[in-house]
Amino acid sequence: MKVIPVDLPGIVLIEPRLFTDLRGYFLETYQAQRYSEHGITARFVQDNLSFSRRGVVRGLHYQLVEPQGKLVMVLQGEVLDLVVDIRQDSPTFGQWSQNTLSAENHRQLYVPPGFAHGFAVISATATVLYKVTAFYNPGDEYGIIWNDPNLGVDWPFSEAILSDKDSKFPQLRDVPVDLLPHMANSP
Repeated sequence: MKVIPVDLPGIVLIEPRLFTDLRGYFLETYQAQRYSEHGITARFVQDNLSFSRRGVVRGLHYQLVEPQGKLVMVLQGEVLDLVVDIRQDSPTFGQWSQNTLSAENHRQLYVPPGFAHGFAVISATATVLYKVTAFYNPGDEYGIIWNDPNLGVDWPFSEAILSDKDSKFPQLRDVPVDLLPHMANSP
């Protein structure tokens, strides 16, 4: 497997080794020892699967008390994945990284706790699988509005299909400081 650092510290893009032959292909989606050798020592406790259509944006989500690290991959389709550093004492606070994940490129993205995460579906449909390091806690879920103008994210569309909850998230600058993580609480 190949591990590629991206724009933000701790965020890595993973290209699993692909074995192909006339039958198709095989790849390991996760193997604890191999990932640990590349610095991903997280203990995953839950797998999530979402299916969405073009124009859907899921996010930008985070949990504060029980923060989640995520290992994200696309099983079908293509998404534009976005990670925003929301650790209030981070030198890269408010900066973001955008990566294309697809069933064709087989890439995975590891997002440690302390970052807001979301994705936009840019294919007709997409099925996204992600492993998380903490259980989902609906009382601990927070977010940032997907199209926060202060972040300056280059999205592929100006309108999105959102959940009611995601449509009501504030801009990052309007999130109270006590609802943002600290670097000490994330790796």
